[in-house]
Amino acid sequence: MIGALLAGRSAAAQDLRIAAASDLQAVLPAITTAFERDTGHTASLTFGSSGNFATQIENGAPFDLFLSADIDYPRRLVEARLADPATLYEYATGRLILWTRRDSGIDLHRGVSVLVDARVRHIAIANPAHAPYGRAAVAALRHDGVLEKVQHKFILGENIAQAAQFAQSGSAEVGLLALALAMTPALKDSGAYVEIPSDAYPPIRQAVVMLTRARDRPLALRFIDALKQPASRRLLRAHGFAVAGD
Repeated sequence: MIGALLAGRSAAAQDLRIAAASDLQAVLPAITTAFERDTGHTASLTFGSSGNFATQIENGAPFDLFLSADIDYPRRLVEARLADPATLYEYATGRLILWTRRDSGIDLHRGVSVLVDARVRHIAIANPAHAPYGRAAVAALRHDGVLEKVQHKFILGENIAQAAQFAQSGSAEVGLLALALAMTPALKDSGAYVEIPSDAYPPIRQAVVMLTRARDRPLALRFIDALKQPASRRLLRAHGFAVAGD
């Protein structure tokens, strides 16, 4: 189940404390494992909503690095002098998809217009108040003129991974989800998806930044550098992201 990935890695005696957007939970552990092997240091990953993390960091949450699904949150922390502007790096762009269980009988090839169908009683999206994919979903529905017709069907996930759980469990007939999650074995085996055209919503620009309270700044910088390496970029592409510079 996708929910099993939410727990993160063991937090005991880690060198780096990383807050990461939920759409990274399938790919970031592999990048972190390579980093740990290459450096001899360990890192703990905590996955969640980018907006919630930004607020937690503003309130003193003890993280060293923040990998956000929306570049505006790291920029906000930079403006508040809670993050180092020289370390801001846009590592990927997320992609939005429509997903449904294979047994739903819903034809996704109609695009978002299928959401007005009476068989679609519930639509899972991430909460747009603090989740970038939720805002992208709302923008895509508004772009195609169906937002007002379907917003009463929304089931809001705290983050994009919880929205995926709602869709996978059948609590919602359709989910507007991250391609990165749709490509995980759990969702790939149980459902089908179609990608929403990228011109229907603002780009989901994802960025990392080192926080000013980082305990080991050189090590945090090494992790950011690891994200820039070809092997990490290949992993991000393989997990459904567009990579900066493509």
